[in-house]
Amino acid sequence: MNAAGKNNYKIKTIGSKAVHLINEIVNMFLLIVILLLLVSGCYAIWESGQIHNAAVKSNYLIFKPTTENKGKSFKELQLINPEVFAWLNVYGTNIDYPVTQGKDNMKYVNTNAEGKYSLSGSIFLDYNNSKDFSDFNSILYGHHMQMKTMFGEIGSFSNKYYFDSHRYGSLYYDKKDHGIEFFAFVHTSAYDDMVFMPKATKKSRQIYLDNLMKNAIHKRDIGVTSKDHIILLTTCSMASTNGRDVLAGKITNKV
Repeated sequence: MNAAGKNNYKIKTIGSKAVHLINEIVNMFLLIVILLLLVSGCYAIWESGQIHNAAVKSNYLIFKPTTENKGKSFKELQLINPEVFAWLNVYGTNIDYPVTQGKDNMKYVNTNAEGKYSLSGSIFLDYNNSKDFSDFNSILYGHHMQMKTMFGEIGSFSNKYYFDSHRYGSLYYDKKDHGIEFFAFVHTSAYDDMVFMPKATKKSRQIYLDNLMKNAIHKRDIGVTSKDHIILLTTCSMASTNGRDVLAGKITNKV
């Protein structure tokens, strides 16, 4: 083999080794990316599970006020967090939680009923509303959580059968149980001022009520008037960008 042939052979050998080395580097890089994606996926699943576990109603049922314990356990929760003042239960669902109220509508987005940081947040009353639910319309907020925790089941009321078969709930406040009879389910925008207007004035109550009924996907006539006290349970909706699902009920003295 002459000198030129030897040089060509060396060049080919070096090129072959370089290509082989590049392939190994690429394969190693791809392996690292796959491992990172796997770790990231596992962490996301773990984190989702942690958020869900923090939101399940069983974490709070020991504090639920009942006739038997005369609210003793509920008082214990209030000692932990004095901003807990009520308890909401929608019959036949997992919505069975204490209710909080902060000085604004941001605190309990990421704070649980015990006052600790939590991505699942709490069920909370609009800071403009009165804690005795004496306003014409009171608004309760909660996260749309997976696995039917927090307000994750509000969207289920978009189904007519579900709406018809889940008519009642209860609301404990002022050391007394009150009933809730649901009468409308509305899908709207987060920027709908006609719905998200707590403490509607006397002059605007009938307009407010008429607007709810007009835009309701499902509704039933239970004789709601502007003299009643209504409560709205609202959460984010998966149906549209900036969408909100709203379940409206009338507060009654009959549980």
